[in-house]
Amino acid sequence: MPIRFSEILKELRKRDDLTQEQLAKNCGISKSAISMYENGNRTPDFETLEVFADYFNVNLSYLIGEGQKLKAPQITSDIVTFPVVGSIAAGYDEIAVEDWSGETIDIPASYLRGHKKEEFFVLSVHGDSMYPIYMDGDKVLVLRQSTLNRSGEIGAVLYEGENATLKKVEYVKGENWMRLVPINPEFKPKTIEGAALEQCRVLGVPRLLVRDIK
Repeated sequence: MPIRFSEILKELRKRDDLTQEQLAKNCGISKSAISMYENGNRTPDFETLEVFADYFNVNLSYLIGEGQKLKAPQITSDIVTFPVVGSIAAGYDEIAVEDWSGETIDIPASYLRGHKKEEFFVLSVHGDSMYPIYMDGDKVLVLRQSTLNRSGEIGAVLYEGENATLKKVEYVKGENWMRLVPINPEFKPKTIEGAALEQCRVLGVPRLLVRDIK
């Protein structure tokens, strides 16, 4: 069953750490329209879909859940080269290992949004629990930070001392638990609580997805 547009729009907005108000301003669309799109109460017309596709750098079929290919990137000479330092599981129970094979990716400097190169690292996604936003083999540019900006944000998380995963992270401030939530409904959430939280830390948040189109 195709993923609904409302779900994809919401995940893309959260991926870029935007409020509904910010997305509305950036795209020239009313905040109430964004809210109705995300709640599934209104379907955008073709022109509005094109605005979202251009803004998030995805194609129309991706937005409506019929395809997952990114648009071809703009060519620029101002690039930053990153090593792909290892992989991160989209599932569970995979040990975090930095193992550079020599693979690198080039990213336009403008995509760093004023941050320094040293504030980022690049990992390869392994597994399907974050499908369709993140797919097996995707490369993810991760901004290093030790905390999340809000509950429900997607983060790269180290848990049980050595396992790393890419998940939506839900929590309530002041409570002694966090929940790792897959996007793919075929996978179950994992709750970490109590003493296990002492072996859990945030590595960073994804800021750019790089996918080879086959």
